[in-house]
Amino acid sequence: MKKFVRGVVRSPYFWSLTFLALLLAFNIAFTERFGVIEIKDGHFYGSMIDILRRSVPTILLSAGMTLVIATGGIDLSVGALIAVAGAISALLARSDAPLVITVVLPLLATTAAGFWNGFLVAKVGIQPFVATLILMVSGRGIAQLLCGGQIIKFSRPNFEFLSAGFILGLPFGLYLAAGMLLMVWFLTRRTALGLFIESIGVNPVASRYVGISETRIKLLVYMFSGFCAGMAGLVLTTEIRGADANNVGLNLELDAILATVLGGTAMSGGRFYLAGSVVGALIIQTLTTTILARGVARPATLVVKAFVVILISLVQSPSFRAQIFSRRGRKEIRA
Repeated sequence: MKKFVRGVVRSPYFWSLTFLALLLAFNIAFTERFGVIEIKDGHFYGSMIDILRRSVPTILLSAGMTLVIATGGIDLSVGALIAVAGAISALLARSDAPLVITVVLPLLATTAAGFWNGFLVAKVGIQPFVATLILMVSGRGIAQLLCGGQIIKFSRPNFEFLSAGFILGLPFGLYLAAGMLLMVWFLTRRTALGLFIESIGVNPVASRYVGISETRIKLLVYMFSGFCAGMAGLVLTTEIRGADANNVGLNLELDAILATVLGGTAMSGGRFYLAGSVVGALIIQTLTTTILARGVARPATLVVKAFVVILISLVQSPSFRAQIFSRRGRKEIRA
């Protein structure tokens, strides 16, 4: 236990975790009924349960984004892929296609889109920002074409279970996110895959000389990012029981990048922190809930979020903390 606590305190996401704890404490103290968790019809309800449930899409996206960023890349297309997955699944659900096809086909489509991103980055050599920007722009257009510019509504209770279902009183989405994180943790921390990803992020040339296939690893992480976007798309689409190609997943790629960075993973690649990305996703959702609960006008929410993110990033920076403490030390010596 002591080893675990020591590891958390020394981790790059310790300050993010501290800020999350302070944010929750603030809400419990000043937001009415924030800390109350009720049981209705055998299901847990409350603000904190709601934060966890609404964090699921960002957690899924940040799992894929963390691995992509660890290789030194970035994936701007995940928001558009959410719209693509939503459009395909809504059309299938509306046509009464079997549940397996309704779930698997959108995931195959977004995984194939991830392969395309990986191909452009790893094989063609296009900068990740530009390569994924192509699909970011065209992907939402594809989703709009699939939907014919309309919002496609459907009613499929078994499909809607993804976002509306409960198991043991908790939303099914939490089990989905936990299962995905557990799988990624096992593959990256109990096999050599995690070391290969970090190695490519630190030094791709040296990794190539020791026999690590940069192309295969990058294809794999971009495909996984596409798969995660597909999962997030299914969750969001079943939540609103329809495909809204114009708005679903809009700007979620930025939230996923932000969650990854708040979690301590450097944009330059290398060492990555999956648990930190989860903390980052929870901060973003808790902050959004806090801002809305305090009655801040919706247009101002992005400004408040930006200010808080800058603050956390500065506190997390070792060089910034060193400068602050060295100035304090000099003042004390002069006094």
